[in-house]
Amino acid sequence: MQYKPDWEKVQKRYIEYWACENHEGPILSVKAPRDKQIPPPGKQHRTLRERWLDTEYMLESANSSFRNTYFGADSFPCLNPNLGPDLFASLYGMPIEFGEDTSWSVHTLKDWTEYKPFKIDRDSFYYKKIVEMTEAAVEDGKDKYLVGITDIHPGLDGLVALRGPAELCMDALEKPDFLKRGAMDLFEGFKTLYGDLFGITGRYQQGSSNWMGIWYPGSWYVTSCDFICMISGDMFEDLVVEELQAELAYLDASVFHLDGPGALRHLDRLLEIKELKGIQWVYGAGQPSASHWIPVLKKIQEAGKTFQVNAEPEELPVLLESLAPEGAMYIVGAKDEAQARSLEDLIKK
Repeated sequence: MQYKPDWEKVQKRYIEYWACENHEGPILSVKAPRDKQIPPPGKQHRTLRERWLDTEYMLESANSSFRNTYFGADSFPCLNPNLGPDLFASLYGMPIEFGEDTSWSVHTLKDWTEYKPFKIDRDSFYYKKIVEMTEAAVEDGKDKYLVGITDIHPGLDGLVALRGPAELCMDALEKPDFLKRGAMDLFEGFKTLYGDLFGITGRYQQGSSNWMGIWYPGSWYVTSCDFICMISGDMFEDLVVEELQAELAYLDASVFHLDGPGALRHLDRLLEIKELKGIQWVYGAGQPSASHWIPVLKKIQEAGKTFQVNAEPEELPVLLESLAPEGAMYIVGAKDEAQARSLEDLIKK
């Protein structure tokens, strides 16, 4: 692979990681700016929407970023075509507004007095656009970089994008059956979109990846539900588990994105799910960093699951000392190539 010459070696490391058999050291995804930088493309766009939808600009920007990045240890170049976290909602008729760094849906499902099944629209503009962007990335990235599956949020997070967070909180109390039926409808749409995109990315590359930056030799995707911060354990069991298990049965592997201290109340239940391979622990802005959460990470490991966590460079020694390497993955940003290489050396000791 052009931007990751030792990719075959790294693939073997990820296979060991998924099996919790990476005995020689944890997975370390460390990236740094190259010492010699090449100016990025300077293309101008009339609107933010135009920039987001410019497929050629996406390819130029990705190649520029990859050329200017040192991919240390187990990190790798992966272009994830992206129209924002609420792309999935747009495939059910929700308008999208684009900002500088993200996009969001306009919640138009206001009247939910009668349940009407959700059906994904494969003929919609944004469905065709994300397919176009993925196909273009696959052709451009052959033998240069991986192409990941775009950001997809089914389940209750998908319903939040359709309905709005405050409204869905009330729905959880007043019409929980609507939420359960809706989540399973969206799961059918998830299978459609994921299946189409996985078929495209598999043309020239083995396995799959996504925004989480982990590679797997088969079909894998992030499972998540940020809405669980708002609900009790009983509601989690009633409203989330069925759809989550359906996703896990469909995929070859998955890591659950557990976001913030408010979601920790559901960790024990997640660890009971045999089909779930691991947990990404996101402690969140304003919270203590990775080394503060060593007991949480140990609990995940003791349950036989993998974990992924973002860490500061200075924390890596204490994390390596406190936690077993098996099934551990650390995401670390380095300020330059020299620091990245010093972090690689820590793993090799």
